[in-house]
Amino acid sequence: MEEMEEELKCPVCGSFYREPIILPCSHNLCQACARNILVQTPEAESPQSRRASGSAASDYDYLDLDKMSLYSEADSGYGSYGGFASAPTTPCQKSPNGVRVFPPAAPLPPPPPSALAPPPPPRSACLTCPQCHRSLGLDERGLRGFPRNRLLEAVIDRYQQGRAAALRCQLCEKAPKEAAVMCEQCDVFYCEPCRLRCHPPRGPLAKHRLVPPAQGRVSRRLSPRKISTCTDHELENHSMYCVQCKSPVCYQCLEEGKHSSHEVKALGAMWKLHKSQLSQALNGLSDRAKEAKEFLVQLRNMVQQIQENSVEFEACLVAQCDALIDALNRRKAQLLSRVNKEHEHKLKVVRDQISHCTVKLRQTTGLMEYCLEVIKENDPSGFLQISDALIRRVHLTEDQWGKGTLTPRMTTDFDLNLDNAPLLQSIHQLDFVQMKVSSPVPAPPILQLEECCTHNNSATLSWKQPPLSTVQVEGYILELDDGNGGQFREVYVGKETMCTVDGLHFNSTYSARVKAFNKTGVSPYSKTLVLQTSEGCNFETQGTPYSQLVDIKKMVAVAWFSFDPSSAHADIIFSNDNLTVTCNSYDDRVVLGKTGFSKGLHYWELSIDRYDNHPDPAFGVARIDVLKDAMLGKDDKAWAMYVDNNRSWFMHNNSHTNRTEGGITKGATVGVLLDLTRRTLTFSINEDQQGPVAFENLEGLFFPAVSLNRNVQVTLHTGLPVPEFYASRSAMQ
Repeated sequence: MEEMEEELKCPVCGSFYREPIILPCSHNLCQACARNILVQTPEAESPQSRRASGSAASDYDYLDLDKMSLYSEADSGYGSYGGFASAPTTPCQKSPNGVRVFPPAAPLPPPPPSALAPPPPPRSACLTCPQCHRSLGLDERGLRGFPRNRLLEAVIDRYQQGRAAALRCQLCEKAPKEAAVMCEQCDVFYCEPCRLRCHPPRGPLAKHRLVPPAQGRVSRRLSPRKISTCTDHELENHSMYCVQCKSPVCYQCLEEGKHSSHEVKALGAMWKLHKSQLSQALNGLSDRAKEAKEFLVQLRNMVQQIQENSVEFEACLVAQCDALIDALNRRKAQLLSRVNKEHEHKLKVVRDQISHCTVKLRQTTGLMEYCLEVIKENDPSGFLQISDALIRRVHLTEDQWGKGTLTPRMTTDFDLNLDNAPLLQSIHQLDFVQMKVSSPVPAPPILQLEECCTHNNSATLSWKQPPLSTVQVEGYILELDDGNGGQFREVYVGKETMCTVDGLHFNSTYSARVKAFNKTGVSPYSKTLVLQTSEGCNFETQGTPYSQLVDIKKMVAVAWFSFDPSSAHADIIFSNDNLTVTCNSYDDRVVLGKTGFSKGLHYWELSIDRYDNHPDPAFGVARIDVLKDAMLGKDDKAWAMYVDNNRSWFMHNNSHTNRTEGGITKGATVGVLLDLTRRTLTFSINEDQQGPVAFENLEGLFFPAVSLNRNVQVTLHTGLPVPEFYASRSAMQ
């Protein structure tokens, strides 16, 4: 029955037909919907008069009219969108079912007073079918002249009754019982036993609203994407999260004071945080389950080897070959999956471009047709009232078809080539080896302090085996803690004896240790080495050996970094080793730096290489998941200053504050100073502080960020000392 639901819905309102009428074209409409899309036309332009005059324009659909208007300036096909040629047209809309619906045309403006003005022509009603786009004239009876489809009404009534009778409990395990109630908040149907067991009327569930199943089905259909509302204030949506009560709240709850003394955080941030925590917990549990499965496989293999000792080698050979075949099959499936993903990606990009260009072409065609109709206007004053706006709109539309718009975004070739030569060589070399006596466990590795060092927020460690050790080593495991004395975690597993770990916190102390392993087992850990990431180094101390780092005077953390192409918006254009960026879009796009900061004092500058048409680029810091297709500071993931040629503002979460005079031009320099010791963010223009301290109480991991459009190009400069205005202020404090 679910498959026929769309056939019972009106193409205009998207709901089940109500009092449907049958049009001469055999399509159906709700009587109220037909009344809403009626168009009043001059008598001379009604469909009947056009047919009588021999015109076939009404037989064309809107696509044919588009083509006719492009071919001839004398054609007035654009007017047929609204029902008559000379009427001002309105853009067509889409019903919930995706059918084009043409609303009534706006009333004509009153003509200028004139003694010779002819009387207005008589008007008649015209109806355009939203499915076949056929224009239908109405006689003096109006909509009453169309017969009512009572058979369709009866089918809809039977269909709705059948659906209401088929509602079953969604929690019964075997034979679902008939549902007794539906919870609007949980969006679940319950039978009476399941409601008592799973939805008791106490605690937070006591405030949930339970409705009859039929009413619940109707409300679910009418609002398939219902937003969770507050249980105390049904008209308010949940927007915040109370940490003490561990429940979502609305703004009205905060205003009433019930949660005034509680810690409240953004609902989206807590949702992502809890999901992240659950995902991390599941990852740990998944690792344990994987280890348990591997352990069970090991035990079963041991039992099999004991029971089948006489065929040990044969069974081992079969198992190994089967494992290779299974691994090859799995790899084959993975490679096929990659090919399919590449295929789907290419198709999606091309289809998206087709859809985008189609929409823009329709908009352009509509604008052209409207302009042609305006050009025919004989009233100079009326024409001049709208000509400037139309000229600007035409130029803007032409700019939107700029460079790159008509270039395919995807090639048809698949840049994939399977390299199977090493695998074939390994298969040909597959052979038995003489079994050897098990070797002992390796000795603990020795960390080489003279080669261990830190650079910015990276640490390089080197180790070796004891000089007199002859035990074979298959690999090493390097572990680091979290920088706060927490648990160790694996950061490297392999055969190399040197490893560089990136992405550490600035101004943090890390503990490192390493161990070796072979087929027999794992060695004890080496001695623990303590490493200090960049916190007080100057230009000459980069790469200083670990043995000297502990005596360096604490100063500003000097970090060199560039922009990150992997996390930037697709419209961002990189050059100069990813230090210079611009954009190929008129809209603002965001690009982040490669290095994130959570501690210390950091300063960088951006020089304005190009500044055309007075745009307002934004500079600041952001989280890694900031919106990339909007101005920096529009969401709660960014803290920024946006500036034009005259003044600047600070912006966070779309809140604009501290308007300050003084802007930027080509050649200007914008400085960003992030002090995570004081948890503040300060901006400067041409080495002078711009406004007060922009933001305070900053905490967490922040990435340098910029938003700009095609009118701006900036270059990043890093590894700079603290500016004088901030150094002098810190000295006075």
